[in-house]
Amino acid sequence: MSEKIYNMVDLETIEKLADIVAAKELGEITIADGEKYITVKGKKCLPPMPLAGAPVAASPAVSAAAPAAPAETPAVSQKPAGKSIKAPLVGTFYAAPSPDQPPFVQVGDTVKKGDVVLIIESMKLMNEVTSDVDGVVQEILVKNGDAVEYDQPLMILS
Repeated sequence: MSEKIYNMVDLETIEKLADIVAAKELGEITIADGEKYITVKGKKCLPPMPLAGAPVAASPAVSAAAPAAPAETPAVSQKPAGKSIKAPLVGTFYAAPSPDQPPFVQVGDTVKKGDVVLIIESMKLMNEVTSDVDGVVQEILVKNGDAVEYDQPLMILS
């Protein structure tokens, strides 16, 4: 019989989750059973901010090696021009406050510093993301419902 952590998950399952995180280059993967949860993190993810009263999760290090960086750097930068709004946490991108309402912003809209421009759902919490600059929305880099990583550019303002 395999050893279980907190009577929830065996080590073999955690190793498989770690392999998935490494192979798919995910920031993290979490499995939950009621109030108990375990998060396996990749190399790109920041430590979680535990909720008040939430149990501490087991978080083994991912042992799989990250893919090697390309040998050559392209001469032309792939970074879009302008000011980017980046994801402040890992989660799911939502462009509107609810499915039956219009998006916070669309391409061409003027945004003021402090305006809510999107929502990122993380651990079943909806986190409003505000613009830290004034500008006009030039491009929205992700689609509604996309998983986003910490510090990933989501929107470009001019």
